[in-house]
Amino acid sequence: MARILIADDDAHIARVMSIWLTRHGHMVACASNGREALDMVKSQPVDLVISDMNMPELDGLGFVRALREFAGDRLPVIVLSARCDQEELKAALSSYNVKIYPKPFLPSYLVSEIESLLQPSTITQAGGVS
Repeated sequence: MARILIADDDAHIARVMSIWLTRHGHMVACASNGREALDMVKSQPVDLVISDMNMPELDGLGFVRALREFAGDRLPVIVLSARCDQEELKAALSSYNVKIYPKPFLPSYLVSEIESLLQPSTITQAGGVS
């Protein structure tokens, strides 16, 4: 069981991901913007983060930058985006060691990708990055 943080201002998408991940045995917390997500990562253990790119207060790029400053590369991050400029997005995020997936996505595919990122070596004994 992993602790997964979903940062997405679209409540429907966050709910769908949360339901799928909970059904697969994970604990899920949700944040509606990048600032709230960063505060959550700093205050509770997290094993994986899923972040939208376009969020209020702190967008996905700003969130990933701040997250990497805080947690380094040891925390797996998946970035979801409906942006049509996927190549520019990949270039902007290339140095942050994240997986990028376009929206819309198949929840079952996303869950299998998450499972592959959550190999036992990425989950700490303490329950994540704290």
